[in-house]
Amino acid sequence: MNPNEIALQISINKTPLFALLRKPIARISSPTGEKNRRTVAKPCYPAITRSHSTLRKPLDRRCVSWKSTNHFELKNTEKTPLIPTQELKRSKFDDVSSILKRANSLIPQIVLASTVLALVFPPSFTWFTTRYYAPALGFLMFAVGVNSRPKDFLEAIKRPEVIAAGYVGQFIIKPVLGYIFGTVAVSLLDLPNSLGAGIMLVSCVSGAQLSNYATFLTDPPMAPLSIVMTSLSTATAVFITPTLSLLLIGKKLPVDVVGMMSSIMQIVVAPIAAGLLLNRYLPRICDAIQPFLPPLSVFVTALCIGSPLAININSVMSSFGVAVSFLLFGFHAAAFIAGYGLSGLAFRMTDDVKALQRTISFETGMQSSLLALALANRFFQDPLVGVPPAISVVMMSLMGFALVMLWSRKQ
Repeated sequence: MNPNEIALQISINKTPLFALLRKPIARISSPTGEKNRRTVAKPCYPAITRSHSTLRKPLDRRCVSWKSTNHFELKNTEKTPLIPTQELKRSKFDDVSSILKRANSLIPQIVLASTVLALVFPPSFTWFTTRYYAPALGFLMFAVGVNSRPKDFLEAIKRPEVIAAGYVGQFIIKPVLGYIFGTVAVSLLDLPNSLGAGIMLVSCVSGAQLSNYATFLTDPPMAPLSIVMTSLSTATAVFITPTLSLLLIGKKLPVDVVGMMSSIMQIVVAPIAAGLLLNRYLPRICDAIQPFLPPLSVFVTALCIGSPLAININSVMSSFGVAVSFLLFGFHAAAFIAGYGLSGLAFRMTDDVKALQRTISFETGMQSSLLALALANRFFQDPLVGVPPAISVVMMSLMGFALVMLWSRKQ
């Protein structure tokens, strides 16, 4: 052995790393879970050649056996646990999502605030004209469709007795109550006949899409059933509403059949179908937009309530406005109570009787006052006929969403 090789060997023996790697490693756990298995690491020697040029290059080391390296990696990870930044970002996103989803709980306060704002400063809502009502209500139905499944609607159709009960509440109980309160307005309070006719006209129209949204906030599984009931009453209103107006008011109102069916497609069928398809075929997009739907729905609801009040502010603030408001409060309260009580008697043996009572109560107490307002402005020369429908939009919304807040807290 020449002097160069002797010097190199001495320097290697003095290096602590090589001294460590030349020792055998014993009692290392195998990846299969075997314990106390004696293994010997392969010694890691530098690849030494006789050429002087190779001594200037980094030493070509062979790695320790995979068993020993696996053992070292487990020890290092146990000593220094890491908290990934993705989890921190996800937790912050979940907090924001939960805040956005809780926006629905503020609907009663938002409705009251929009009512006060429309009375104090009407221009804040007058820009939201009647041409925006259909897209706004369609957006609310889209929000319901995103949170539903086609199976829910199929299950709703399988309950014809409940659908019939809602239909009876819409076109039998409510018109009777409308006739009673309209007669009281004219006979006992000496109000003009046009105001009594306006109250009766409110009771002749179909259910409101806001009742579907109120049911969705209170009992989400019942929302498809509420939509089916409202859609049926709206579809048949082209024949029922003119007949009821002839019986109660003495004037047969011609209702545009094509326009009514077109509004059903725009407001109910198309938005709900779009929400169902998005939930079924694009779940990632659906999950991404769901947190933003509640606050947007609250905003749209506030516009749908404040706009009719602001547009008809002169009629509402007239000398008859206070008296008509009290009458409509009694009318809607009686409709809510009748729907809740009668459905409780009819379905007292069912397991979900309380949810059915709340759903039918919304269907009976909330109706399409916007349709009544449109009919009053189009087919009656006296502008006082439109005062009760304009007040009814605000009254039924305040009362309906107050019940949402009450029943949601009790559950």
